[in-house]
Amino acid sequence: MTFSLSRLGFGAGGIGNLYRAVSDADAEAVVTAAWDAGIRYFDTAPHYGFGHSEKRLGAALAKLDPEQRAIISTKIGRRLDPVAPGTDLTQPRQAFVSPEPYESVFDYSYDAVMRSYESSLKRLQRTRIDILYAHDIGSFAHGAQHASLFRTFLDGGYRAMRELRDGGAVSAIGLGVNEVAVCEEMLAHGDLDVILLAGRYSLLDQSPLASLFPLCDARGVKLVIGGAYNSGILATGVRSGRVAHFDYGPPPAEIVERVGRIEDLCARFGVSLRAAALQFPLAHPVVDSVIPGMARPSQVADALAMVEEEIPEAFWAAMVAEALLPADAPLPAAQS
Repeated sequence: MTFSLSRLGFGAGGIGNLYRAVSDADAEAVVTAAWDAGIRYFDTAPHYGFGHSEKRLGAALAKLDPEQRAIISTKIGRRLDPVAPGTDLTQPRQAFVSPEPYESVFDYSYDAVMRSYESSLKRLQRTRIDILYAHDIGSFAHGAQHASLFRTFLDGGYRAMRELRDGGAVSAIGLGVNEVAVCEEMLAHGDLDVILLAGRYSLLDQSPLASLFPLCDARGVKLVIGGAYNSGILATGVRSGRVAHFDYGPPPAEIVERVGRIEDLCARFGVSLRAAALQFPLAHPVVDSVIPGMARPSQVADALAMVEEEIPEAFWAAMVAEALLPADAPLPAAQS
């Protein structure tokens, strides 16, 4: 890539009304808070609220960033089709409570990618998109249909993405996924500039360390880390009695036990669990940015504080000593 991403980015799923409705005023307020705090990387997708997130992000940045200095990433791979007549738009659809009369349908074809790109430009009110990700390709999302959809993507959607990049319409292309295997599979078939990997490099999952990260390093592919809280359990913890989620569902017993042990170490060393969760992935040299979801100004302030919190090196040493992190994982250095 010809640009660097901010260490902390903005995940815009929340302003697409993920799980709950957010007002237009609150959506604008959280984007403004992020901009005022110096965040310059914003990630969205047509799927987030069926265009609602892109529209809101575009409207806010049109006021805040008329020179279009922000780095924007969005995604292809989900076509927006009209909902059935009579659909109640006040009820959750595909996890979003959106007033947009659409639903998303996977489509990795050439024409769908080109239409998706043009539609995203309009919703975002931008003259260009910096990073274009292929959304949720892989077995994690598609199971037995993966092989067929992946071939469609290679023959169609990926070709369209390359044309957009090579023609200068976008600066970088990549995958936005929740699994390691498809990243390695894709790199065996073509080149990528950046990968947005959600939930797979965190305090609870270091699966990319063995092969994907060395491959990215050798190929010059940068990583953006989403899902650093693993769907929330590394934000809420398990000691408070609050409902915890892991990988979009209830956490298994072994994950609850592991998070509890991490929380105990955090208490011993006076460390915030959220700070450890955000700072750990940033220590790896192939990782450019971590992008927690933000739907309220308070979440922006919290993320900024967590990224800057001083964490003693003894905490990280204890995490390794208690086999909560592998010995070969790069660890954050004490901040000066």
